[in-house]
Amino acid sequence: MIRPVRKRKCKHCKELFLPDPRNVKRQKHCSKPLCQKASKAESQRRWLEKPENQDYFRGPDQVERVRIWRAAHPEYWRSKKSLNADALQDGLRENKKQNQLVEPQLTSSALQDPLNVQPTVIIGLIAHLTGSALQDDIATSLKRMQQLGNDILFNPNYAKGGQHASKTSYLSTAHP
Repeated sequence: MIRPVRKRKCKHCKELFLPDPRNVKRQKHCSKPLCQKASKAESQRRWLEKPENQDYFRGPDQVERVRIWRAAHPEYWRSKKSLNADALQDGLRENKKQNQLVEPQLTSSALQDPLNVQPTVIIGLIAHLTGSALQDDIATSLKRMQQLGNDILFNPNYAKGGQHASKTSYLSTAHP
């Protein structure tokens, strides 16, 4: 005899839902998009916490793999030229404001994560200044810039002409 499926409380929205009969024992989230997003985030967090997955997207092998792929696809990241490229003005688009949930996820250790917390303008600026669009190079530059900023703001010796007093930049002078 088949047992009837009982309602269960969603782990995210706390509302009752009927789990999928094929997945009754494991389903903890309802089918609402926000709850599915929370389920996916929790699943990824659990996966990244496993010791064997800690360095999955890190290391010289992954950086080399990305370099090889980018060399084979040099124009991939550039935007395609729009059809109205010669227009003086783009048409105005309506921007609808949306409520966004802010959930800081700074604990993960994937190669991309240190970059995801930075605004895209900063990433573009650093890529332009260093002449490299590799995430590993940008992350290294970000760390150096953060250290320099901390030294300027919090190091009392900086005002007296400390270690960063030289006017030469440590960033690459190559331009794209």
